[in-house]
Amino acid sequence: MARSKEMDLTTGNPFWSLLKFAIPVILGNLFQLFYTLADSVIVGKTLGADSLAAVGSTSIIIYFVFCFINGFTGGFGICLGQKCGAKDEKGMRKSVAVSTLLSIAFTVVLTLICCLLARQILVWMQIPSDISEEAYEYMFIVLLGTGATVFYNMISNMLRALGDSKTPLYFLVFSSVLNIFLDVLFIVPLHMGVAGAAWATILSQFLSAVLSLIVGLKNFPILHLHGEDFTDLKDATILHLKTGFPMGFQMSVMCIGQLAMQTVVNSLGTAAVAGYTAASKADQLSVLVNNAMMTAISNYVAQNFGAGRRDRIRQGVRACLIQTETFNLIMCIGILLLRHPIVRMFLTDPTKEIYHYSDMYLTVVAPCYFILGLLAVYRTSIQSMQNGRAPFAACMIELVMRIAATVGLSGVIGYTSVCIASPMAWIGACSLLIPVYYKMMKTSKNLKASTI
Repeated sequence: MARSKEMDLTTGNPFWSLLKFAIPVILGNLFQLFYTLADSVIVGKTLGADSLAAVGSTSIIIYFVFCFINGFTGGFGICLGQKCGAKDEKGMRKSVAVSTLLSIAFTVVLTLICCLLARQILVWMQIPSDISEEAYEYMFIVLLGTGATVFYNMISNMLRALGDSKTPLYFLVFSSVLNIFLDVLFIVPLHMGVAGAAWATILSQFLSAVLSLIVGLKNFPILHLHGEDFTDLKDATILHLKTGFPMGFQMSVMCIGQLAMQTVVNSLGTAAVAGYTAASKADQLSVLVNNAMMTAISNYVAQNFGAGRRDRIRQGVRACLIQTETFNLIMCIGILLLRHPIVRMFLTDPTKEIYHYSDMYLTVVAPCYFILGLLAVYRTSIQSMQNGRAPFAACMIELVMRIAATVGLSGVIGYTSVCIASPMAWIGACSLLIPVYYKMMKTSKNLKASTI
């Protein structure tokens, strides 16, 4: 089996192996953030606060769908990573084949559901009437391009499972620049409005996926599938569904709580939506960096789990915690110091009311990033050792805590309920996951990967 392009995470110093793998993922996630940031900045600066609010008011729905896609395909990556760690070439090929077939079927179903329900979703979310049409236009187009998102996440998770975290980065850099160019082209000279921002995002991500696939096929012979790789896939399909669906459902369920938060914000008016949108865009920086560390520890643990290396899993988790919390501390300080310039990135002349909503959210949430870091590392490590029950239970705790804080307290403390919802949810999930991780590490029987 040709492995010259793969990064073997079962050998070498765990700290440096993780960091070497994580840095390109972090940079890639930051450039992926540029997709939405470019939309928001250009929309806010050229089309005004109402258009920014329209894009922001539906962002949680789009994020909801993207979270499911990321979790679903990320589960496939874990299955492939385990086979890679076990040096099982046949299992790797079956994993790639199953991932491809399931991703195609998933794309068709998800696109139909999202597009057919788009108008009703706006009603459920209580989108203000003055921005509802622009909100619908932007959301419908982005959801129509769901296939591009599935395509990109599938191939990038495959490459990362094989140890290549650089290829997705290279093409995200290119396509992010392209996205900004298309944003300006579609919105300014072509006068396409918020629809232009949506089309720019879809086209850029699709191109990134195509280029990643081309390079992946060149560098990894394991991705060159043959007819026999698509036979006898029942066991492999079951394993991938058992891994992918809980992760996708778990990540999307977490977004339901955030959807409740967005609904409360929408009910407070356009100024609250604009301020919360600007703050949440800054908050996404921490989420994406923590997600990058989740990707790194996921592939690391999956490979070492496949190889039966409990000692390296323990060392890797410890190293990942140090790295993750260091990044979170830096981001907390930076976001708090730059919270006003962040708002001005999106709006030319923000009002005091907009600043009030943005400042309040960031001041409460940013100092709690370290809790998010604990949640990200422990949850992903447990998932990568084929324990889906505890992470799912933790996500349900998150959901209950978010809804309890937002819906239950909004009538009493108003917008403050939105600000405290995430920290409360993170604390609740960690209270379950941390004890579960250490219990798993005490028993060697948990370190046995399923066969396909």
